[in-house]
Amino acid sequence: MISIIIVDDHAMVRSGLRMLLSGKEDLEVVGEASDGDEGIQEAMRLRPNVVLMDLSMPHGKDGLTAAEELNAALPDTAILMLTMHDDDEYLFRAIHVGASGYVLKSAPHEELLAAIRSVAKGDAYLYPTATKRLMNEYIDRMNRGEGSDIFETLSAREKEVLELTAKGYANKEIAEQLFISVKTVESHKSNVMEKLGLKSRPELVKYAVKKGLLHFD
Repeated sequence: MISIIIVDDHAMVRSGLRMLLSGKEDLEVVGEASDGDEGIQEAMRLRPNVVLMDLSMPHGKDGLTAAEELNAALPDTAILMLTMHDDDEYLFRAIHVGASGYVLKSAPHEELLAAIRSVAKGDAYLYPTATKRLMNEYIDRMNRGEGSDIFETLSAREKEVLELTAKGYANKEIAEQLFISVKTVESHKSNVMEKLGLKSRPELVKYAVKKGLLHFD
């Protein structure tokens, strides 16, 4: 069962989301909050698997500030930003503060449900056009000569492990594909995370997307 807290300043939005999610056998809404401050308090008290966080809330902390604080305090809780803003600045800021996913309020119900289940199991989720924009941003940076960074210090094997991990392969599967031991995979993965300053698999996935290592239809 995936436990969820809904943080949104509109009571009707919270009510609608609760009705949608409560009808699913694998989802449970355990709490609600009307602003970022209350959302942090409820998350600290209830320790949910997922926090559905509105990005723009006029009172108390906004969604981005709350997400950053929650990501630091509860790294095992996935934060899924739910917003009306189809805007690059908000998207990149959400990724920067550690959100595991970003979904538009105009998205179909099926997409929201898929996003919740995805981030709950440790994956990252971005709606399709957002993924394309991230990839385009990376390409633009490369074309401007801004692509030289710590990524270039990774060995060829470390880059392979990074890509396969981001694609969802388990350590044993990676070991079989690369004809190395599981222990060696774990060592490479640890080195990659340390070099890139990453702390979790969702961060690794988002990094791989920005680097153009993952390809989406």
